[in-house]
Amino acid sequence: MNEVSCSPEFTAGPLPRRRATSVRVGKVLVGGEAPVVVQSMTNTDTADIDGTVAQIAALARAGSELVRITVDRDEAAAAVPFIKEKLLARRIDVPLIGDFHYIGHKLLTDHPACAEALDKYRINPGNVGFGEKRDRQFATLIELAIKYDKPVRIGVNWGSLDQDLLTRLMDENAASATPISAAAVMREAICQSAILSAKLAEQIGLPREKIILSAKVSNVQDLIAVYRDLARRSDHCLHLGLTEAGMGTKGIVASSAAMGILLQEGIGDTIRVSLTPEPNGDRTREVQVAQELLQTMGFRAFLPIVAACPGCGRTTSTVFQELASRIQEDIRTSMPVWRERYPGVEALKVAVMGCIVNGPGESKHADIGISLPGTGETPAAPVFIDGKKAITLRGPEIAEDFRKLVDEYIEKRFGIGAKAEAPEAAE
Repeated sequence: MNEVSCSPEFTAGPLPRRRATSVRVGKVLVGGEAPVVVQSMTNTDTADIDGTVAQIAALARAGSELVRITVDRDEAAAAVPFIKEKLLARRIDVPLIGDFHYIGHKLLTDHPACAEALDKYRINPGNVGFGEKRDRQFATLIELAIKYDKPVRIGVNWGSLDQDLLTRLMDENAASATPISAAAVMREAICQSAILSAKLAEQIGLPREKIILSAKVSNVQDLIAVYRDLARRSDHCLHLGLTEAGMGTKGIVASSAAMGILLQEGIGDTIRVSLTPEPNGDRTREVQVAQELLQTMGFRAFLPIVAACPGCGRTTSTVFQELASRIQEDIRTSMPVWRERYPGVEALKVAVMGCIVNGPGESKHADIGISLPGTGETPAAPVFIDGKKAITLRGPEIAEDFRKLVDEYIEKRFGIGAKAEAPEAAE
């Protein structure tokens, strides 16, 4: 066999993070040296105060660090301060972002309590106003942000792009000796809309450290191209998201493919996975996907990772599948409490393997892992803790016994007692 060596020029890991102006949104820092921030958006009627509070609370418990809410009419704007008050009464201090379209200038002017309660305003330059009203109404929004000391996301979306700008660029392209494609013109219009709007906001008096830009499209390759260009032409903080990503696996794959590439290139300071939920589905799914994207790429750690094999002809029993699912669900359900009780537990690695081929090796690489015997073998499952075989589980209660071992390991390693003993152990 010929000797093969890896190229010394290849280094695993992302490119250096793009330098971006940091922006503080409530208690959360976005951009600069801060880690990539996860955000989400409610789909309740904001005027329904209790329903919106419940959904924001669920998103925050799931790990959303920023939550955007729709502010589309007087009733919604009037509800915002009460939503904030009820959240704080429940000790939920997640920053709230007001999503404004068409009449944001009026709503913020007429409802000062709303303007004060929100932690950030999202403005769409494509529908902030039309004709001669555009600049005036945009200026009003920026002046209100300055008055209340709030950051602003200037969020361009190809579904509501500034048509005057797009038409002008299309006409210029048609008259060019070397015209580019209509798709390229559209991408240029998106970038220009964001950059020119940010420049206008700064001229009005909004500091750069109060501005976040986004440029959302629903096509993966277009999104990558637009953000690469935007990152090259601006040092503003960038919010990533594939708009109208879709439902289920399609939305997850499309969002992960687009944002994964950009994040690997060092582009992006905060992300949202815009999944269409199933009817009456769980809105927190988009938070889980965003967290898993960042964690599997090695950018952040949100909850313990469970490694599990896919199964094959050696694992016709469903025991390991049920165990892996149960452990994963237990972890996700327990994390809101674990974050407070067990600092650092998000770094835990658990392995649940189906048979003896790769099971013992994979389990040794985890902090705690189990290798089930596979099909037709003696029901004995070795458990490895910190790389060493600790115990062999047998019998019908293997799943429950292993779950208890995981709980005990977490308490021993991350509990208050473990922290107190750490200095003595170091001595």
